Amino acid sequence: MKSATRSANSPFFNPAISASQPIGGAAKRSLDIFIACVALVVFCPLFLMIAAMVKFTDGGSVFYGHRRIGHNGQEFRCMKFRTMVQNGEKVLQDYLRNNPEAYEEWRTTRKLQNDPRVTAVGAVLRKLSLDELPQLLNIIKGEMSIVGPRPVVEDELEMYEASASYYLQTRPGLTGLWQVSGRNDVSYETRVAMDTMYVKNWSITKDLLIIMRTVPAVCMSRGSY
Repeated sequence: MKSATRSANSPFFNPAISASQPIGGAAKRSLDIFIACVALVVFCPLFLMIAAMVKFTDGGSVFYGHRRIGHNGQEFRCMKFRTMVQNGEKVLQDYLRNNPEAYEEWRTTRKLQNDPRVTAVGAVLRKLSLDELPQLLNIIKGEMSIVGPRPVVEDELEMYEASASYYLQTRPGLTGLWQVSGRNDVSYETRVAMDTMYVKNWSITKDLLIIMRTVPAVCMSRGSY
């Protein structure tokens, strides 16, 4: 009940979208559950090894859950392996205040190529996209999908403007068209266009093609930081 109430209070909540399933329906959801369960079994040793590395880095928490916007504006905690120092928010604000160019980069993309908060282990995990493995749990819970737009925070969704309605029609994805097309090497406007095109032209075949393209994209680490 709390989740439904939170969605109804969201500025992005749309009753028309709420009454319908996310794009793909049962077929997409079945594929999500199957792949996520298989991946958790296959990657279990890697999962445990990364958890130990993160823990031993500074003794802090292994996981980090960041509030993101999902299907029809519903908020959820997007899980990742922690890749930043524990006082990351203070470190970020101090850095942006003292570096105007970094502030402009953050304002336009919500990312920093040289982020002072990222730990040494975290930098490697991000480069290989391994920090996102815990999102398999978000997928099983029904908060995310294997393929879809990357989950965004509320400020980012406002940058989608009229295209936000397309983002809200689907569950955010662990991978997607943007991730296999250059990620941070493309502009935010291009990312929004890709997300919109994905939703407008969704098919199970396109999802499978994006999944297959994800492996070489991760190995090449193009646009990952």
